Amino acid sequence: MKIFRVFFLLLLPFLLFNAYQYGNVQRYDVVVYGGTPAGIAAAIQVARSGRTVALLEPTAQVGGIIVNGLGSSDIDNHDFQNSKAVGGIALEFYRRVAKYYGRLAAFDEKLKAGDRDVTLWRFEPHVAEQIIQDLLGEYDIDVFCDSQIQEDFKSVQKEGTAIRTIETTNGKLFYGKVFIDATLEGDLFYYAGITTTWGRESNQLYGETKNGIRAETTHAQFKVNVDPYVIPGDSTSGLIATIQDEPFGTPCDGDKSIQAYCFRMCLTDDADNRIPFRKPDNYDRSQYEIYLRYLKAGGKLYTPYRKLPNGKTDLGAWHDLSHNLYGMNRLYPSGDAKIREMIFDQHKTFTQGLFYFLANDPEVGILDSALQHTWSEWGLCKDEFTDNEGWPRQFYVRDARRMVSDYVITEQHTKRINPTPVSDPVAVAYWPPDLHSVRRIVKDAAAYNEGFVFGGNDWRPFGISYQALIPRKEESTNLLSPTCVSASHVAYGAIRIEFTYMALGQACGAAAVLAIDSQCNVQDVSYPELQEMLKCSGQILDAESVGMPPAIRVK
Repeated sequence: MKIFRVFFLLLLPFLLFNAYQYGNVQRYDVVVYGGTPAGIAAAIQVARSGRTVALLEPTAQVGGIIVNGLGSSDIDNHDFQNSKAVGGIALEFYRRVAKYYGRLAAFDEKLKAGDRDVTLWRFEPHVAEQIIQDLLGEYDIDVFCDSQIQEDFKSVQKEGTAIRTIETTNGKLFYGKVFIDATLEGDLFYYAGITTTWGRESNQLYGETKNGIRAETTHAQFKVNVDPYVIPGDSTSGLIATIQDEPFGTPCDGDKSIQAYCFRMCLTDDADNRIPFRKPDNYDRSQYEIYLRYLKAGGKLYTPYRKLPNGKTDLGAWHDLSHNLYGMNRLYPSGDAKIREMIFDQHKTFTQGLFYFLANDPEVGILDSALQHTWSEWGLCKDEFTDNEGWPRQFYVRDARRMVSDYVITEQHTKRINPTPVSDPVAVAYWPPDLHSVRRIVKDAAAYNEGFVFGGNDWRPFGISYQALIPRKEESTNLLSPTCVSASHVAYGAIRIEFTYMALGQACGAAAVLAIDSQCNVQDVSYPELQEMLKCSGQILDAESVGMPPAIRVK
């Protein structure tokens, strides 16, 4: 008995530790980190399969960018019909959108006939938010908002290659049999020790042609020559705001530059619903000198236009000069919460000031009175983002961290001729390589946007391999991602569309369930079983079935 008592006392600290680690935790079959559309689709798929699931969202709201302004969907809005690639939970979401606006019969009729109507796929942010809340409420999904992972490698506890628990900043511990990182930032991947990257690879690395520093950028390039110097013509006087002082570099070389971020602005010109643009507290007019010079050079600046139901906008930044802030986000992918908040605040202040400037600055009115009149008629929406004074709570993170796994999707997968074959597709990417410029520099004594790639005449839809969603086996055996997929900078540009993310989220959810049911690693999930599960869920897997885009001119 004495020996037993001594043994028990020696064992007690270990037992208490394990009770803390594995007893007093939130326990689930699957833990999804990231309340993006991809994460929501993953959680729904898991719940439908009868498994327990937690959905953790670092911020106060789930829904990601589609509840924060991106309501135009990127579906059937170009001269190719990518609606044929929308299936599964993503299609359910868009059918609910159509039903909300009383257009479900028209939606189903167009879908059955294979016709296109871009307006059927568009929605207001608050409508998307309500539909997502309804969807989540229909299933046994535990949602935890304000649950950001601790910025510490100790926050992810592993046994060998299997993650056991993750800890969030609000002090909660979550145990899961399988984890899914459905964020754009990939913090769970990072703290779990998964190899990740960001920025542009060299063309040489994967044998690509559109990666790295671009020898010439023509798409969304300045249409007029804008003098970049503080004192026009004097290269020794410094550079005006939004232009980076750095060398051009060697074409085709890689770097750590990433696509510009922006807000997807939901605006209205309905006087009864409009909140006029206000001057930010720390407004700095000098930040907008480039817009004045652009107008003086004869340029025509962008203006809001009706795009969403009820006359609202989804105002993005795909112009030569807009509210994209090139080069201002380089620290975001690897930054901590404070750095990311600083970058977000910089973008918010700049964009608020820009809209006020265009609508109110006297010099703008002199240079282009029609431009100012148009901007002055628009404003934020009283019925959108009502908890944030009409301003989106999130901005558009076009890309951040990406996984580097044994399998990497590259430009060759997107090729119209002799593409890389995919034997285990879990979704179809129907979008061209789409990469916004990464910086604004000086070239030939003028402002120059560097890095934009869009379209071309050599791309096609392609299947996304399951292997791109899973890390190397030696790094983790129970972790997947629909958003930080293993892809090059160029290939990621063809994947980063919300309905594609949702399809990949559904695939991750299905794979997680199969891994649990089969008691196997995510790398060993049976593809035939996964394929069958996804097909039964209405997922589109065959890239040959969705048609080919017309040959578009190279941009």
